[in-house]
Amino acid sequence: MKHPLSAASVHKQYDEAMTAYGKYLPTPALRAAFGGQADGFMRQCALGLWQRDGGLTPLHVEYHNAIYTRGRPVPVTLYWELCTAMAQYPGFQPPEFFQTLLDYDLKNGEQVSRRFVDTFTLMLLLFAGADGVVSENEARFVNRCADELTRLCDAAGVPGGKAPLDAQDFITRRPDGDAVKTGLEDPAPAAAGQDSARQAPQEPEKTLEELLAELDGLCGLEKVKADVKSLMNLVKVRRLREQEGLPVAEISLHLVFMGNPGTGKTTVARLLAGLYRAIGVLSRGQLVEVDRSGLVAGFVGQTALKTSEVIEKALGGVLFIDEAYSLANAGAPNDFGQEAVETLLKAMEDHRDDLVVIVAGYPELMDRFIHANPGLESRFNKYFYFEDYSGEELMEIFLSLCEKNGYALEDAVKEDAAKMFRQMYEQRDENFGNAREVRNLFERAVARQSDRVAALEHPGREALMALTAEDLELSREEDSPPQGRDGAEE
Repeated sequence: MKHPLSAASVHKQYDEAMTAYGKYLPTPALRAAFGGQADGFMRQCALGLWQRDGGLTPLHVEYHNAIYTRGRPVPVTLYWELCTAMAQYPGFQPPEFFQTLLDYDLKNGEQVSRRFVDTFTLMLLLFAGADGVVSENEARFVNRCADELTRLCDAAGVPGGKAPLDAQDFITRRPDGDAVKTGLEDPAPAAAGQDSARQAPQEPEKTLEELLAELDGLCGLEKVKADVKSLMNLVKVRRLREQEGLPVAEISLHLVFMGNPGTGKTTVARLLAGLYRAIGVLSRGQLVEVDRSGLVAGFVGQTALKTSEVIEKALGGVLFIDEAYSLANAGAPNDFGQEAVETLLKAMEDHRDDLVVIVAGYPELMDRFIHANPGLESRFNKYFYFEDYSGEELMEIFLSLCEKNGYALEDAVKEDAAKMFRQMYEQRDENFGNAREVRNLFERAVARQSDRVAALEHPGREALMALTAEDLELSREEDSPPQGRDGAEE
């Protein structure tokens, strides 16, 4: 096994290779398109690659931040940010600039796109081997990505053929000749086509009673809780009637979640997935969460493949599509979102017994989205409305965050905080993030508290736990009322 590379070495090799390819491009337009997008695309591919190898280490963070070319912004991504990004990796998607390369090749009879495939493959192998090991899973990922780009070249009629470089030749071998294993290898050939996550050890499945208790424990959402329980009763009674040989009406279990950001839609979707499994409607009960970027690609025919891959992962569980209205872009007739919708509708019909789809987003936009397509309208006829949290509920969420993370507030501070949350609710606008705002405020208050406590000579347990009026006021003075969306949930 080779020793890991330094981040500086990774940067040097990456910069030299990408700069050389940029100089090879014959026109300023090609160089501009490539230079503006290549680093971000390669960093994204690195996350997909390392995801196959079992996850990130602090060294991988250094590698990720070394993926940039001279004259371009230097990444400063933190470990937790990278872990989140890797967990949300949507799958390989050809970069937009690749279509520009293809167009140039077709017009001029050149092969700049195929040359990029060569450079791309070498860079992924660099990222794979940076930690001293190229695993089987990493090699498969590299080949699949390179094969997809080559397929696009072939389909476009670019002269030339597949590069002879095979990532399998670079797999790190043990002295006995066997490949180094990571513990997360792809399934055996007999299970080809299945998501490897199905082979991973699973946590103990929660019972129906445990899941309902979690639902009851959520702050607010009384109407949603009642709707969920009513739906569970409908499904359970329907199954009992089937067992007794009584007629049952067809029902759709697909749902529309309508509400503003941070109102708990993802949390309820996850609980519903478990509840459907617990009562025997779904076989697995996992939640697969995506948005438009996880379904739509930038090339003709690629969106259907990308959407189908996501659906495959969701079979047996719930596919949750956030901001689903973005799939219907009426102002862009050539938009590929419609292709994703059509693929989704077909899968809902083909897998009606083992797939539930939940679409979510702002109320008005979701209403227009559903009613603009007869196929969607016929399959989505149950609506759950998520109201904004009241000031009192926002305060309750804040106190639960404090308790969960080991912080405490004096009574006077609680009174000030309660007033602040009431004001936050009363002054909310269309960008109000509900529980996300509370989490953002809590995190800022903790940061202020850390600065304050760090200046103390010998802080005791009480000082380490206390959030003071100073901590909350500083957050409020600089950022009040907190607005916007940052991707946190519930």
